[in-house]
Amino acid sequence: MSEHLILVVDDEQAQRTVLAGFLRKRGFDVLQASGVAEALSQVAARAVDLVLTDLRMSDGTGLDVLIGVRRINPEVAVVVMTAFGTVASAVDAMKQGASDYLTKPIDLDELDVLIARTLERRALIAENRELRQQLEKRHRLAGVETENPRMAEAINTAARAAASRATILIRGESGTGKELMARAIHYASPRARGPLVAVNVAALPDTLIESELFGHERGAFTGADREHRGRFELADGGTLFLDEIGDLPKGTQVKLLRVLQEQSFERLGGSRTLQVDVRVIAATSRDLEAMVSRGEFREDLYYRLNVVSVDIPPLRERREDIPALVRLFLSRFAGERTDPVSEVSREAMDLLVKYEYPGNVRELENLVHRAVVLTRDRTLTTADLPIRVARAKAGGTTGEAATFVERVAEFERSLIVDALDRAGGVQTRAARALGMSERHLRYKLRKYRLGQAGEVDDAADGDGADA
Repeated sequence: MSEHLILVVDDEQAQRTVLAGFLRKRGFDVLQASGVAEALSQVAARAVDLVLTDLRMSDGTGLDVLIGVRRINPEVAVVVMTAFGTVASAVDAMKQGASDYLTKPIDLDELDVLIARTLERRALIAENRELRQQLEKRHRLAGVETENPRMAEAINTAARAAASRATILIRGESGTGKELMARAIHYASPRARGPLVAVNVAALPDTLIESELFGHERGAFTGADREHRGRFELADGGTLFLDEIGDLPKGTQVKLLRVLQEQSFERLGGSRTLQVDVRVIAATSRDLEAMVSRGEFREDLYYRLNVVSVDIPPLRERREDIPALVRLFLSRFAGERTDPVSEVSREAMDLLVKYEYPGNVRELENLVHRAVVLTRDRTLTTADLPIRVARAKAGGTTGEAATFVERVAEFERSLIVDALDRAGGVQTRAARALGMSERHLRYKLRKYRLGQAGEVDDAADGDGADA
């Protein structure tokens, strides 16, 4: 059975039979209809890929078929067959969405080529649409969700600025998602079909950064044995994302300022001025205002970059987003196991919410990834988290009015976490430092779900362990 289903629509049975027989010999599955009503019924009932319809029939026209098919399924390609004298009508049909037309009598070789071309075009359109939907799903600003007011403000600002040509400066600590925000802005902008070129300024040596940004001509410097297009040229018609812009050398800052002002530059070693149409989005984890006051960053460049400012708060200041991010990362890494991790225990989630995250969202993603890889279960527990995360709960209880017993337990837990940390996770050393037996320590590890001791059993909730 062919992967393509073609419907032949013609009120002349002999014509239908010839075309259907030819198409079957070419390996296609074929349906037949004698008129408009029957054709639309077939399209509604079956997954038709292409409709080959006569223009004039007893109960209507090929245009009626086209309009009906587009209402039922606009993905179906429609090719109109017409006599030479009514080509103008076929052209009108193409203006209304027909893929192509053929003149009668039908040249079967021409029909073969046209069908192949039409189905190939249909496949490319479907593939492009799927890719675009995947990109939009991954990058659209609507997908950057939050329950935090400050993060919501950042998203709203970015969404409003996306449609403009304005330069945007994204601020935030390392790992907060500045590049993700830049990509979301690009794909929500009119430049979404243009290139998005990203460059981390801090990762480039000072001696190479001008060449990377603006390109160079052959012979511009030792080792320049060929012409090199810079990132601005590669981003023409799209967006250039300059990460860690605060690390840009002072000499290069002058050239960047000119590009922002004039949208033109020369390659290193060249005299020809190149014009580009590039929207710049910059990001920094540094305090640019302080750098300006110290003379480390040009004030005029700062104002050119900071037309619109998007400030992303650190993860510790938007803890309400952590559970949703954890679930997102669980889903992302699910394919790395044959038995995907699907849940997080309440205690583990509590620790993840309380942790300070010096590395922000990037650190949270790495923590979840590590836990998914190492856990032996389909539910992440505190035993799957590093000791530094377990210490988060030692800093305070979940409730403001904790009981005496809860506070003592919290203090005891913090002592155990500290001892394990100092002992490098070796339980024998930690037990010795705490002045307890290793067996008693293992009981406490189960009770507080620490280390690799696994889940606590209900019978261990009392104080019956040996001292």
